[in-house]
Amino acid sequence: MFKLEARANPSAVMSWMSPVLAVLLTVLCGAILFAILGKDPLTGLAVFFLEPIKDLHGWSEVGVKVAPLLLISVGLAICFRANVFNIGAEGQLVVGAITGGAAGLFFDNGSGGGPLMIGVVLLAGMLGGMAWAAITAFLRDRFNANEILVSLMLVYVAQLLLSYLVHGVLRDPEGFNFPQSKMFSEGFLLPILLEGSRLHFGILLALLVSLAGWLFMSKSLAGFRLQVGGMAPRAARYAGFSSRKSLWMSLMICGALSGLAGVCEVLGPIGQLTPSVSPGYGFAAIIVAYVGRLHPIGVIFSSFIMALFYIGGELSQSRLGMPSAITGVFQGILLFSLLACDVLINYKLRWSGSMINSKLLGSK
Repeated sequence: MFKLEARANPSAVMSWMSPVLAVLLTVLCGAILFAILGKDPLTGLAVFFLEPIKDLHGWSEVGVKVAPLLLISVGLAICFRANVFNIGAEGQLVVGAITGGAAGLFFDNGSGGGPLMIGVVLLAGMLGGMAWAAITAFLRDRFNANEILVSLMLVYVAQLLLSYLVHGVLRDPEGFNFPQSKMFSEGFLLPILLEGSRLHFGILLALLVSLAGWLFMSKSLAGFRLQVGGMAPRAARYAGFSSRKSLWMSLMICGALSGLAGVCEVLGPIGQLTPSVSPGYGFAAIIVAYVGRLHPIGVIFSSFIMALFYIGGELSQSRLGMPSAITGVFQGILLFSLLACDVLINYKLRWSGSMINSKLLGSK
């Protein structure tokens, strides 16, 4: 039978090339999937990967998807490097959308707005995301609760809270009883960067956050402490680094960026609060963070790939009649391909004989 044996010197080059190999494997598996479903593989791949970026409008739509994915994945990369497994970025995004949207509705009287008020609303969204992440940090810090389970369960609480509010106090009184808030006035919407498209200022914020995340992790003492605490907790304690501070700092950063992603969606392509403000960006960003090698700059590449999956999935539904789950299938294939590549880079398969022969030799 085969067994995994650790490689003495895993290739550093192959480790960085692993995401590229994973994407290529995903493309190959996608072609096989299209063939199984009775579609022409080349046509399917062209619709999924090339059609979204065939013109400027397509690039702008991809950019709309990149913005929230990039914001969240930078925060998650910081969390994961600190060995804090925050799986609840989706909930922090939703609460950021709630608090930012509520602030916008409070200040929006139809005539105000402008850069200053937009900044206030964005800050409200970031504070909301931080407050939701603080629940996970407090329970982990005070009671040693598992942050994976706590943050994940809080996602569903946040989604139910949003549904309750848009069906209640935040519902538009003139909206014919639909569960949604009133539309924000133009002065509260994020500026559009490309005329005739939906590409908004959030993409620039995301790129700036990515650059700031890289500077924080590679050039600051606080970022160094986070990484040491994640890679070698005992060494961090010996050096006097506080694991408690790392926990709170990483979760607050991730919560703020996830909340910012949520409020940017509300002030950007959606333009109001609705029962659903995210198609699962918070969960998809986990894959984005790992494909980007938990590097604030690397996640730019992986955010673009994941955004292609979203747009390509929508196009394949409308043009090829594919099921709505196609986007999630490609996301899952990408994750498993990355895991497979990482395992084979760090381990090698060795044949150790059949199980029966091993038992016979053991009995002798």
